[in-house]
Amino acid sequence: MQSGKNTMSFRSIFDAGELKSELEKSGVKPSFIPYIWKQVIQNPGAQLDQIPSLPSAAYPLLTSKFKTLTSCVHSAMDSSDQLTTKLLIKLQNGALVEAVIMRYDTRLGKYNGKPRPGGMRSTLCVSSQVGCKMGCTFCATGSMGFKSNLTSGEIVEQLVHASRISPIRNVVFMGMGEPLNNYGALVEAIHVMTGPPFHLSPKKITVSTVGIIHAIKKLHIDLPGLNLAVSLHAPVQEIRCQIMPAARAFPLVKLMDTLQEYQKNTQQKIFIEYIMLDGVNDEEQNAHQLGKLLETFQVVVNLIPFNPIGDLSKFSTSNEEKVSSFQKILRGTYGIRTTVRKEMGQDISGACGQLVVNKRSIENTVLLTDIEDLQVR
Repeated sequence: MQSGKNTMSFRSIFDAGELKSELEKSGVKPSFIPYIWKQVIQNPGAQLDQIPSLPSAAYPLLTSKFKTLTSCVHSAMDSSDQLTTKLLIKLQNGALVEAVIMRYDTRLGKYNGKPRPGGMRSTLCVSSQVGCKMGCTFCATGSMGFKSNLTSGEIVEQLVHASRISPIRNVVFMGMGEPLNNYGALVEAIHVMTGPPFHLSPKKITVSTVGIIHAIKKLHIDLPGLNLAVSLHAPVQEIRCQIMPAARAFPLVKLMDTLQEYQKNTQQKIFIEYIMLDGVNDEEQNAHQLGKLLETFQVVVNLIPFNPIGDLSKFSTSNEEKVSSFQKILRGTYGIRTTVRKEMGQDISGACGQLVVNKRSIENTVLLTDIEDLQVR
């Protein structure tokens, strides 16, 4: 049994690179990996030595070096409308990260003048780091500072935990951390999610970044077909640096050149995230600046109402009139597809920019006994 050993020495069974390497060293074919994962997912309480039909050399290796899950759901909290569930996940080193399940009814609204097909869909917002070094002044996670990177297995385990609560159709890397600052683990985790037994389509996975230029340049090679979302949040470098200190390292002109090249290589739309901060970046002048910046791109702009983060907030939310005016300028003058994000999970601090682990977030959750579509409206 594994329980008597030092858990810190174990790797997640979902750490694909590590598992492949160890199996090969023991003379076991890596082709068994999807089967191992499937057994772990289908039999939550089973130990690795209880997986049937593996080569005998696999069992001592698996039980001595790996665990079925290195993390656990410490707590879960449902929003009042039951559409959002925030999971507080405890890693084996004691650190905590958050993941959020968001449920949408795709039949709401119309598409090409007709009712939308489909039904309820669940999107999982995952974390890639404990804390974040980007320091965005409007984001709760940024206030934590950077603690550590997650392993690819710890990222995938968020999907495993969430899938036991709700079937997950889409994954967005918009939780804690800057995904492209944990590039190796991000790429490996997404390869796992898009392969057997998870079989998520790359089109259903979105990676959000503040604009790490060197990583964006290789993203289309390492992860073809996924959605890229860029946290732009300002149309000029000066404002961007005020609210996003990391922007100094990634000048707007260079970032836009990189995105132009990315779009040329992928032929895919880029999602632009733009948080609406009253009196900072939400004036009509800013809308025109943004329109001119983006008019040569194929983009969808997502205007995000600012979510206050308690005592940390030095910003106010733009009123609906300003948001509507901003949207009309982008749509009407520049022909840019522009949506306003429907915020989910604000009452449980699960909305955009609200993910932060502190003493209060741990105390205000309900302990468990056990463990988007990106809709363009």
